[in-house]
Amino acid sequence: MVSEMSTADFFVKRLETNDKWMNDAACRGLSDVFFPSPAERPQARERRESMAREVCNSCEVQTACKDFARNHHEYGFWGGESEEQRHLAGFHLIAPIGIRANSR
Repeated sequence: MVSEMSTADFFVKRLETNDKWMNDAACRGLSDVFFPSPAERPQARERRESMAREVCNSCEVQTACKDFARNHHEYGFWGGESEEQRHLAGFHLIAPIGIRANSR
């Protein structure tokens, strides 16, 4: 069962997070590779996520990044995982969209 977290609780937890590992991330400055543009087409998403996966595979903080995204309900591509992959692994977004909203 997924525990419910209020928006305020989420915000406080996020403020208390140690995210200094982000300074060593290989993806710094590559936001457009890790987060979709509005109305991104499926083929473009596949290409973008393939590029993101290559960056993640060479990153020294990939595990910390993946854990962070899973524990903080992040959107986008983190630690070698897409939102869908995190969802399938049991880590859900706070505000599900698309197919995730229908899979409960």
